Amino acid sequence: MPFLDSFERPISYLRISVTDRCNFRCLYCRPAEGISLRRSHEILRFEEIERVARAAASLGINKVRLTGGEPLVRRGVVDLVETLASIPGIDDLSMTTNGALLAKYAQDLAQAGLKRVNVSLDSLKEERFREITRGGRLNDTLAGIDAARKAGLSPIKVNMVVVRGLNDDEILDFARLSEEGWHVRYIELMPLGPAVEWRGVSVGEIREEIERHLGSLEPAKVDVGGGPARYYRLPGAQGTIGFIGPISECFCEGCNRLRLTADGRLRPCLLSDEEIDIKTPLRQGATLADLREILSQGAHMKPPRHRLAERVWPQKRTMSEIGG
Repeated sequence: MPFLDSFERPISYLRISVTDRCNFRCLYCRPAEGISLRRSHEILRFEEIERVARAAASLGINKVRLTGGEPLVRRGVVDLVETLASIPGIDDLSMTTNGALLAKYAQDLAQAGLKRVNVSLDSLKEERFREITRGGRLNDTLAGIDAARKAGLSPIKVNMVVVRGLNDDEILDFARLSEEGWHVRYIELMPLGPAVEWRGVSVGEIREEIERHLGSLEPAKVDVGGGPARYYRLPGAQGTIGFIGPISECFCEGCNRLRLTADGRLRPCLLSDEEIDIKTPLRQGATLADLREILSQGAHMKPPRHRLAERVWPQKRTMSEIGG
């Protein structure tokens, strides 16, 4: 039987944050002073993550995505990938990364069983990239994308969060990359943590600008991921353009995911502060059946939709602590 929430939505996707640490401090993601990082004993051990993933797979979850913070800063993450890739039932294992360390790890990740990567990239201008990330180097991320392509971690999706007055003048530059085979996705800014101080750009505005300057977008099919993006293609382009509009184009009715935070909390909805402690049961010897019950409880706690339109959004965690 399919794994369903209380609104009969199939739950097939688990996002696992493996660390709250990151080698970037992006303006809209982390405050300038940083965040209070969890100590090592507060973070789930790899064997604990494996047990949760096995329970999830036994319920019918077949997609797992590793996130952070930045997942590649956690020591031994390639070993975790190999472990998760061996779990029966998990047939789509992917990762979201800022790409800065991807050139170093891409080949090992592919050999360990990772299928593909999404790379966060908010500017193609070196100085602006450094400003947005507070010190990151654009060439490192571009080298990571190239290494991932050569390692076969494809399709590589490049995620751009569009922020008004910060990088919205690069919308067309990113769109043109799809003509070269890139799979570009535009994401609306979500009001978590420092992001509330910035203004986003709706996907409708983004699409209108692309079509006004580059031509009409044609619907396109992307076979992997199971996410909320709507995909299109410029005439003759090899790559695709995707839009993720959690605010202007709410997609909650098709939400198929649960989230596991690095410190062991099961989060039914990205945009709600409700969480379930799964770490304590894990460390008290929870059985597979116990973990299945907690995951089922999480699924049934999923709300029908977020409440951003009512200006109700999470207050307790930043995006980097949740993993997106």
